[in-house]
Amino acid sequence: MSLEQKVAVVTGASQGIGAGLVRGFLDRGYQVVANSRSIASENSPNLLTVAGDIADPNVAEQVIASAVQKFGRVDTLVNNAGMFISKPFTEYTQDDFVRKISLNLGGFFYVSQQAIRQMLEQRRGHVINVTTTLVNQPVKGVPSALASLTKGGLDAVTRSLAIEYAEQGIRVNAVAPGIIRTPMHAPETHAALAGLHPLGRLGEVQEVVDAVLYLESAGFVTGETLHVDGGAHAGHW
Repeated sequence: MSLEQKVAVVTGASQGIGAGLVRGFLDRGYQVVANSRSIASENSPNLLTVAGDIADPNVAEQVIASAVQKFGRVDTLVNNAGMFISKPFTEYTQDDFVRKISLNLGGFFYVSQQAIRQMLEQRRGHVINVTTTLVNQPVKGVPSALASLTKGGLDAVTRSLAIEYAEQGIRVNAVAPGIIRTPMHAPETHAALAGLHPLGRLGEVQEVVDAVLYLESAGFVTGETLHVDGGAHAGHW
């Protein structure tokens, strides 16, 4: 067990942005605890996977406890787990609502509580929330009320927690991606989705990873939402 290497916890880590974040932190020399419901088992010197639904308080507790047990600390938590359901507002079902609230908010709340408790003991730490640019700039033709309701909550709580814990040496920031080229989007949709960004293309996973790692390095930045969205948040076009 090393008390010198920094330790990052990444949720929603089995594919797409989450898998990219795990690679990015490992490449930077961090020890990483990666969580998702379907993640493959791994217990190597620098990587530990913890399978389970991060919306379950018991899983959230296990993730942070496992990080402390194996690596001795938690320096960074990236709340990447989430889901997006695009429907007209009146067509959302009760199940849609419950699933979105459970994962997008519960999946942030429980693990962040556990992580911040550990960070308070250390007198330092960093929480990064992955939200969406749709919180600040809705797009006509992309109904996203539940994304705004849940990810908008993460955007707001980022600033709230940044102020609450600044004196304890804990920073809290967010990254708001646009549409990123991941397995979530079928290749035949890419051209249309690219047109939703002023820069005229999809974002790449590495560009989100770069934004997270920038915030990780930027010790004088807290309460910030960094948009990685090809300019979509800037206004109408």
